[in-house]
Amino acid sequence: MEIVETCGKGTLSAGETSTKRSITSNYDDDEVVGFEIHAEIIMKKLIRGTKERDVISIYGMPGLGKTTLAKKVYNNPSIVNYFDVKAWCAVSQAYNRRTLLVEIFKQATNNKIKIKEDNDAADMLRKVLIGKRYLIVLDDIWDVKSWEDLGICFPQGECGSRVMVTTRIEEVTKHLQHHSDPYSLSFLTSEESWELLEKKVFRGESCPPDLLEAGLQVALHCKGLPLVVVLIAGIIAKMEREASLWLEVANDLSSLALGEQSMKVIQSSYDHLEDHLKPCLLYMGLFPEDHKIPVDHLLKLWMAEEFVLNAGTENMEEACRVCMNDLLNRSLIMVSGMRFYRDVQYCSLHDVVREFCLRKLTEDKYMQVAVPFNPYQHLHSMESRLCIYIHDDLVKQLDHSDYQLDKIPMLDFKETNSLEFIVHPKLNTWNNQYSNLLDLLVKLRSVRALHLMDVELPDSWATAIQSLTELRYLALCVKQFELKWISHLHNLQTLQVKSSEKLRLRAATLSEMTKLRHVKIDCFFMVWENNEQESSSASMLENMKSFGTCDLRLDNMNARFWWRLPNLEELGLSVKDVPEFPLFPIVEVHSRLHFLSLEFSLMELFNSVGWERYFVFPSNLRHLDLAGYFLTEEMVLNIARLKKLESLKLLVGFPFGRSESYCWDVTNVEFPALKYLGLFLVQIEEWKASEESFPVLEKLVISGCSDFKEIPPSFADIPTLRRIELTNCIDSLGVSAMNIRREIEENTGCDSLQVVIEK
Repeated sequence: MEIVETCGKGTLSAGETSTKRSITSNYDDDEVVGFEIHAEIIMKKLIRGTKERDVISIYGMPGLGKTTLAKKVYNNPSIVNYFDVKAWCAVSQAYNRRTLLVEIFKQATNNKIKIKEDNDAADMLRKVLIGKRYLIVLDDIWDVKSWEDLGICFPQGECGSRVMVTTRIEEVTKHLQHHSDPYSLSFLTSEESWELLEKKVFRGESCPPDLLEAGLQVALHCKGLPLVVVLIAGIIAKMEREASLWLEVANDLSSLALGEQSMKVIQSSYDHLEDHLKPCLLYMGLFPEDHKIPVDHLLKLWMAEEFVLNAGTENMEEACRVCMNDLLNRSLIMVSGMRFYRDVQYCSLHDVVREFCLRKLTEDKYMQVAVPFNPYQHLHSMESRLCIYIHDDLVKQLDHSDYQLDKIPMLDFKETNSLEFIVHPKLNTWNNQYSNLLDLLVKLRSVRALHLMDVELPDSWATAIQSLTELRYLALCVKQFELKWISHLHNLQTLQVKSSEKLRLRAATLSEMTKLRHVKIDCFFMVWENNEQESSSASMLENMKSFGTCDLRLDNMNARFWWRLPNLEELGLSVKDVPEFPLFPIVEVHSRLHFLSLEFSLMELFNSVGWERYFVFPSNLRHLDLAGYFLTEEMVLNIARLKKLESLKLLVGFPFGRSESYCWDVTNVEFPALKYLGLFLVQIEEWKASEESFPVLEKLVISGCSDFKEIPPSFADIPTLRRIELTNCIDSLGVSAMNIRREIEENTGCDSLQVVIEK
């Protein structure tokens, strides 16, 4: 469980600088109370003992923190540095063997090798793991059959390999036992419970004396379950700070038996939610067990379903982020993945919380659930809406029922007009044997969110989608695409397209879709058809917040197009020609832009002169990614002018171009707000920097820089530096990182810098 802190203020009005509210983790995993001794014991089992492959089992009842403990150990630098290969997968009750093996294989190979459909995933995984010291985590195993399915894919050997398993069933651990005894995770002591409760409620501050006794009583009656402690903390943190109210909570807890406590506390947490937050939480129960839900995607789905509305549509994203922060603060949602700049990228539900949500949704075996009416939902009736997964079983029954929804046995309803179907990304399992997919789409007239990125639709897709006028979220994988085919979808907010053919897009048609907020188009090649006449007639797309394209040519695109997106917050472009005009002719226009990703054709840049003068960036950028570039002196100065820049990611670049030595000298340059710096496949031989160059840097990541010999020694003088990660780098770079760590220890007496080195 993690708590978040909220950044940014208020609602934006036109012309203001963007202060996008971040969803960021306030506490690290290693601050989880009461796990220090457990973690030390587990790490000894992983590193010491037999050289043969061993299975380390952690078992205990739901809510004890088995997964949290395993993650704490898994991410510990000493564990990361010890094993050649690491992989983590959640097994759960229902799982697909091949899917899990492919996921482990991806992690084991750093996603460098692809497994084709006809490949034997188990055999390929065994070959990758043989001869390596590996650590595989199988989280949440429910039966012995799961181990028999997966365990045979992990080769024996004398390398000291380990498989770490978490389970709530003690009997399973006995069958898995090899050399090490199963490890029973114990309850928190009353002192540990109070320490955790105080930390979660008061965010690092001490409890006021007048609340101390009541707080101790609350902690005592949580009965040592970390899940209950953090959920209760989420409740009382929102209450008035009065001892009498806290004692009422303690008395309620004391009356609950241990087995029923978690579910009752979740019910209480749910009851304390504001009305609009309840469907946001229950909606997450539609995702599979242990699924890592992409936060950006989830927020767009919330918007599409109108769970979260704002007084004005300008800041629906902000309203969604507030809701996400609130659910995280109450520990009803867990953080399951962070971006490098400490924004929450993935979230998930604890098994017990998800079980509660599914009970609320009265789920049956076909995932048929009723989402309760949301008072903010003004477009439809007061009735609950039926939400259902679209999957093979449903498609079969639709086929047998001649696609008449009221004849499908699994759907128990009388009225079909108000049906709304939700299709989650990468969760639908349509097979190619069903050729009438488009017939199904025709029936989904009330659908608001449709995600079909994993199924390439036939060319007649546009005709089938004509009737889906309620769509607010649309993600498609198609061969051919034209904006005019969907321009009638006037409610559309999110558009994502993947295509294997060249697309031609008319800016004027895009301008007709005034409610669009998020556009991402990935294709082999894309050309904008935009002329002066269209530019003069096209309207401003003031609602557009994020815009991303792949393989874009700018040579025939009027630069003024960007002026029509004045409120952009995120922009990502893959540019396949030499820039011939400034990307941001008037940088002040895009004062809200906080994230920018630019990828250039390096070979084109080799043949260009003075291209860097076209890259003066909007001044309020907080995150900048550059790929395929020359990091010339002028480009460095343009980046350094960004006084709010917090993260900089450089991929496949050269410091000073063809005629210069590959030395990146920023001794006299300052990046005043930079907290994260990532260098990936950058052709640096020498790096010079002063302690003033990166005054607040927290994390440095270097990967694949084969000629890079040393991190500047001045990094030892950066007081905020907490972590250095090196992957596939030469040994001397690792030595310099360890020297920096040693110098910091000697100067401060604190072991504050983590160094992680992976080959």
